Amino acid sequence: MDNNQSIDIILKYFPDLTEVQRNQFSALYDLYTDWNSKINVISRKDISNLYEHHVLHSLGIAKYINFRPGTKIMDLGTGGGFPGVPLAILFPETQFHLVDSIGKKVKVATEIANAIGLKNVTTRHCRAEEEKQLFDFVVSRAVMPLTDLLKIIRKNICKEQNNALPNGLICLKGGELENEVMPVKHQTDIFALNKCFDEDFFETKKVVYVTITK
Repeated sequence: MDNNQSIDIILKYFPDLTEVQRNQFSALYDLYTDWNSKINVISRKDISNLYEHHVLHSLGIAKYINFRPGTKIMDLGTGGGFPGVPLAILFPETQFHLVDSIGKKVKVATEIANAIGLKNVTTRHCRAEEEKQLFDFVVSRAVMPLTDLLKIIRKNICKEQNNALPNGLICLKGGELENEVMPVKHQTDIFALNKCFDEDFFETKKVVYVTITK
């Protein structure tokens, strides 16, 4: 197994994983490779970069916030399970609800979560507008503009606060964000992932956090 396909890059930034977590992360490569050959959730040429471009990228959120046990999180537009599955491995006492409008992608996320024994993951095939449950945070790697995302998920954010940061939306985005965050600038924080990850891939990658007040 070459370095792109091992969890060394995860251990580089998250050295304190339990044996269970290491095994779960290690299992992802074969599982995603197998599922991806049937249902395309990651571009074929990018599957060899699974750990850097998808798993570690998802875990960038954990460099911004440490979710407390019992926190409820919705992963909107999860695709094959990003960022929800890697975050669920890292935070076993946090509940993750993975939602996507494309049924076959939800199937991949569900099967992979089950295969590695994640007890803190639920999944649902629906449009975001249909999901009525309440959560502390919504996380997303979807490419939808921030203001559109906020309109959809405002209804899903609960009032009670359980974490060091107020409840809200946490997105993984790349590139120039100034115009996109302008309408919600006063309630937004942008965290550059190149502060904590050395790889070139993260040079323009950001965590965008938007507080949602009720």
